[in-house]
Amino acid sequence: MADEQEKQEKKKPKAPKGAGKPPKGGEQPEAPAPSPEPPAEPAPRARLWDFYEQQVRGKLQQQFAFKNPHQIPRLKKIVLNVGMGDASKTPKGLEAAVAELAAITGQHPVVTRAKKAIASFNLREGQPIGCAVTLRGGRMYEFLDRFISIAVPRMRDFRGLPTKSFDGRGNYSLGIKEQMIFPEIDYDKVERIHGMDITFVTSAGRDDTALALLREMGMPFRVETAGAAA
Repeated sequence: MADEQEKQEKKKPKAPKGAGKPPKGGEQPEAPAPSPEPPAEPAPRARLWDFYEQQVRGKLQQQFAFKNPHQIPRLKKIVLNVGMGDASKTPKGLEAAVAELAAITGQHPVVTRAKKAIASFNLREGQPIGCAVTLRGGRMYEFLDRFISIAVPRMRDFRGLPTKSFDGRGNYSLGIKEQMIFPEIDYDKVERIHGMDITFVTSAGRDDTALALLREMGMPFRVETAGAAA
């Protein structure tokens, strides 16, 4: 019987070395990872987004008699582009433009570079020539709301936005002469006044439906009279 008990004890698996011993140097064993915190509450939704879904969509569907809800035009993205031909000579000016565009849009812009070299303009391939930002979703509607209600009324000698700046596919482009119209810009920190191009890309595919979409969203377009057209 004693021989059988010794054989059974030998067959039992041995514990690994160091098991049951305290860690060296007085180290405490690792504590279990804490449970992840609940995600933060989302920010309030853009009011212009709700306005589009609650009022603009119905008006456009009734005006153009769209049978399919997917035919109703919507705003897809807004692209802001700042061109600086002398960015390679004045890198601080480009850094200031990037910082200002980030303050205006709330999104960090990307530096645009030349796609090919042009000797007459002393331009080399890959040389920085400006910065750009593409806004979608909530940021897009937030920017459009601030642009319509705050920035546009601060333009000098403003008489309405032109209606002839569509590209034939439902996209509207607008040129801004100076960035000072945006309230996020601090006058005391501006080193150089520059303009920018803003493109409103829609899913309309036609200029008339895109014009109706932007007008219903609140874009203050110029009223074209018969006398002015003549």
